Amino acid sequence: MSINIRNILILLLFISTLSLGFGLNKSYGQIDTSFSPANTRTPERVKVNNIFIIGNEKTKKSIILRELDFTTDFFYDWETFLEIIQADQKKIYNLRLFTEVEITPLITGEEEVEVVITVKERWYILPNLIFKLADRNFAEWWTNQGRDFSRVNYGIRLSHSNVAGRNEKLRFSGQLGFTKALDIQYSKPYIDKKQKHGLAAQFTFFNNKTLAVRSENNRQVFYTSPEEDILRKNIAAALRYTYRRSFYNFHFVTLGFNHTWVSPLILDENPNYFQHGSNTLRYLYMTYSFRHDRRDNVAYATNGELLVLSATKYGIFYTDELDEIEVNLTANKYIKLNDKFHFNTGLTANWFLSEDQPYTLVRGIGYSPNFIRGYELNVIEGQQLYVHKNSFRWKFFDRDFDISNQVPLEQFSTIPIRLYLSANFDHGFVKDRNEIPANARLANKYLMGYGLGIDMVGFYDSVLRFEYSLNNVGEGNFFFNFKTAF
Repeated sequence: MSINIRNILILLLFISTLSLGFGLNKSYGQIDTSFSPANTRTPERVKVNNIFIIGNEKTKKSIILRELDFTTDFFYDWETFLEIIQADQKKIYNLRLFTEVEITPLITGEEEVEVVITVKERWYILPNLIFKLADRNFAEWWTNQGRDFSRVNYGIRLSHSNVAGRNEKLRFSGQLGFTKALDIQYSKPYIDKKQKHGLAAQFTFFNNKTLAVRSENNRQVFYTSPEEDILRKNIAAALRYTYRRSFYNFHFVTLGFNHTWVSPLILDENPNYFQHGSNTLRYLYMTYSFRHDRRDNVAYATNGELLVLSATKYGIFYTDELDEIEVNLTANKYIKLNDKFHFNTGLTANWFLSEDQPYTLVRGIGYSPNFIRGYELNVIEGQQLYVHKNSFRWKFFDRDFDISNQVPLEQFSTIPIRLYLSANFDHGFVKDRNEIPANARLANKYLMGYGLGIDMVGFYDSVLRFEYSLNNVGEGNFFFNFKTAF
């Protein structure tokens, strides 16, 4: 039987579109100065006379200029100027508005340059089919839930990632299946002329007929009523303010409201599900977050760093129902050794200040995004967690496939495929102050996992990970994931 490689590539394009959305990874390369006159020597310093932008048919010029760390009528050391341009290419690409970004300095005099920014815009209005598992990860669904297709969510997501050309995001999701849900989001990154302040809003509704009510032996225990009635309804709304003073530092303040109702049957299964004796939980919450992000590619980083600090106060007025504080830390470092090899390391920590939390706020290893490879089948719940992840990666395949004969649209005419071999080592710890006997096997113990994997980074930055991992309690398994580990 013959295999048509182009058909396989088109299938990969379709799979990545369904599972992850869009974001082409061919972004930027080395700075091109080949358009300078042949008889012009490299200057020691330069002044930028003009900045020209080509290819931004939809995107406003101001959105691109906001990412530039250089300006006109100012002198820069030549080598420093090239470093600035390289960093600016990455910043513009990480807007997730363009499939390609290139900045070219044209030397027009002894100490003068014209700068040309060439971009290739993405397809911004996208209908996206929802077909995803309701469980924590693929291994949970495949092994613990017996590959039950009733535990699949399906629906449609309509999104516009560049409303009015100002990088506004508008998304509507309607979902059926295991969890019926409705989600509406809108974000405007800048509401002022200086482009430092932004706003975002979100409304979410969902309900469940099958619900995780507790954990035993470090596995989730699910409950479905004999009549298959709805067991949980949740309505949430939030408003977020963003302040971006510098290129890489962001401040967020979020004010939200959450209302959750559960069937009395859930309290029969777990009397402490909400802790205050009622089957309704209502609370206002406020979160402050600081984010420092200098990754070269936000979808699959190989260089840079990411630091996120956040603190959340649950219960501002309804403190009789919930009065809790949560603190989170994420610190990742991405080290590019050369074009083929890079090393990633990241620390995640989470703290609750109280002894107990309602089950809707339970955290731990095994709940996204906190996991240790090798323990994907488990949940280890507690009030404090620490996870340290490490990956050494080798890029052994990097190629762009032209499918323009099959797909005439320019935004989808090329499929880039990058393959990485990864050696992984994760370890961590969950502190359960209550020392629940049913989960004593893994809680309050040092956990470690290690193994090998292959990462595929494809069309529009979609990521597929295939890993075999072992842990320090003697378990090993094959795991499959749809996004980067960290």
